[in-house]
Amino acid sequence: MTHAHADRPLLGILLMLGFCLMIPFSDALAKILGDDFPLLQLILVRFLAQAGLLLPVALLMRATIFPSGRVVRLAAIRTALQICGIGMMFSALRFLPLADAVAIAFVMPFIMLILGHYVLKEEVGPRRMAACAVGFVGTMMVVQPSFAAVGWPALLPLGVAVIFAFFMLVTRQVAKDIDPVALQGLGGLIGLPILAPLLLLPGIGGTPPLTGWIAPPDAGALWLLIALGVTGSLGHLLMTWSLRFAPASTLAPMQYLEIPAAALVGLMLFAEFPNGLALAGIGVTIAAGLYIVVRERSVSRAAARVGTPAPPAG
Repeated sequence: MTHAHADRPLLGILLMLGFCLMIPFSDALAKILGDDFPLLQLILVRFLAQAGLLLPVALLMRATIFPSGRVVRLAAIRTALQICGIGMMFSALRFLPLADAVAIAFVMPFIMLILGHYVLKEEVGPRRMAACAVGFVGTMMVVQPSFAAVGWPALLPLGVAVIFAFFMLVTRQVAKDIDPVALQGLGGLIGLPILAPLLLLPGIGGTPPLTGWIAPPDAGALWLLIALGVTGSLGHLLMTWSLRFAPASTLAPMQYLEIPAAALVGLMLFAEFPNGLALAGIGVTIAAGLYIVVRERSVSRAAARVGTPAPPAG
């Protein structure tokens, strides 16, 4: 089955394109709803949809949901990281333009590369480390005008990037032992008992509060909440399925389309657009990230031609 999927890169690219177009709308919904509903309520809606939509898909695929105790433990750690990451991103969107928040969070690939080098002892050459440094500079160019405008909340997407870098490291450890759709569904299932009791706490943390439950005042608000859960869950499902039809090295450059897509959605829904410095920083971040992708592919292809493991890449 893996071989059948591997020869359909166009389908994989189209699925990844769907992810890049859908996720900015999910973030935009979080930004709209964040003014009226508690943060934890929005996160719970997200995990309800993730469990409700992806667990049935996993069962239809006859995937094993609980392969081993080790997988469940790692999935629990992964879910805790996902809750924290989504919470920080939803919080950031209350203060920042959509495109700025997404672009700052795209420092994650550079953090991943550094963590892979120092935590997993993966070989990373000087040219890729230099690209990481350039990517950080580009990210700081995006942070600077946002920090001047809103203060410390501009740093929240950096926290998102760090958390999701660790999220990806944990995913690497568990991905070979469970179907990716089942893993996402299991994450939703684990997240529900963690989040639901927190909603019973009295509302704290300003307006809207951090905790508590606010009933949707009308059908429009209810449909927006449903759309938040569905778009977030289906977006990540599209990304998961894209990796079944095309290798990550083919799809990685496509992910950067999420940044201009977020800029367009922000312009349409909120009349937001990055200023000159932030726009330049987005360009630098995308260029540095694409350089790392291209470098990874060239090293892997060179290794494949001689039939040896990939050498330390520059």
